[in-house]
Amino acid sequence: MREPLPADMFDELCPSSLNPIRFGDKWAALIIRCLEHRPRRFSELRVPLSRVTPKVLTQSLRSLERDGLVKRTVYAEATPRVEYELTPLGRSMLQPIAVACAWTEKHWDELLDARESYDNATPLDRDG
Repeated sequence: MREPLPADMFDELCPSSLNPIRFGDKWAALIIRCLEHRPRRFSELRVPLSRVTPKVLTQSLRSLERDGLVKRTVYAEATPRVEYELTPLGRSMLQPIAVACAWTEKHWDELLDARESYDNATPLDRDG
C-alpha cells in the first residue's frame, strides 16, 4: 500500500503557502512537491491541496503536463485510473523550489509584516 500524502502538508505555517516566488501558476510548486516521491492519483493530490478546487487542480495539472513537467498515465482497467508523475524536467524543479521555500522560511516574519502593513494601509496610502 502506498503511503498517503499528509492532509496538513501545506498548512498555513508551511513556507510554501507564503512563498512569493511562483513556478507556473499559484499551485504548480505545491503539485510538484506532492509528486516528489512517487506518482499520485488525482484523489491523492486533493488531500493536501484541499484549498484548490477540482477544476483549478485539473487546469494546473494540464498546464504542468503541457510544459513537460508532469506525465499523465491512463491505465485501461475495468475501472480506468489516472496517475500523475514528474518527468525528468519536472524533477529538475525540485531543487529551485526547495531554495525558494528556504528563502521564504528565512524571511517569514518580514513577509508577514509587509503583507500586514499593505493590507492595513488605506488605498490613499498605497497610491501616494
